[in-house]
Amino acid sequence: MTATGWTLDELTARVAAALEGTAYAGAPNGRVRDVPDARAIRWYATIGLVDRPTMRGRTALYGPRHLAQLVAIKRRQSEGRRIADIQIELAEAPDALLWEIADLPKHEQPRTRFWTEPPAPHTPPPAPPPALLSGVPLSGDVTLLLPGTPGPDDVAAIQAAAQPLLDLLAARGLTREPARDPSPERGSVQ
Repeated sequence: MTATGWTLDELTARVAAALEGTAYAGAPNGRVRDVPDARAIRWYATIGLVDRPTMRGRTALYGPRHLAQLVAIKRRQSEGRRIADIQIELAEAPDALLWEIADLPKHEQPRTRFWTEPPAPHTPPPAPPPALLSGVPLSGDVTLLLPGTPGPDDVAAIQAAAQPLLDLLAARGLTREPARDPSPERGSVQ
């Protein structure tokens, strides 16, 4: 394959190679060729059974989808189906159906063009279960939340250590309690 496709002769050779050595029995009667020639391929494109080729100047170029279309047509003809019935089934068929009928090896299948596929819906990862929190009351309107459960000794130590923070919050007006006098007689925990 050139950078942009196969010529008609290259495509015909690939169709012959794809049908050779497989379960392809050929056409059941002598009226249909086992492998399509250039004239038949052009006719298939004219009737819409095969996609039109891309053109580079005056040269028609074919790709993996064309190969799958032609091999699928020949497989259906070998089953005794009429071209009109094949046309109904395969005209504008999706790639997945063509490759299933053509039974081509994986290396003949085109690479997926990720930008033509709609993105998968975004599902955020599941949130971790919420941690159980324990509240330690520091004052009438301030409570410290902890992810663990403190013991009674821990609560007394936390309340004593938090007193400078409570004083600061009260001095800045961030709590409803008035700032306490920093003298040790009033409410200090020893």
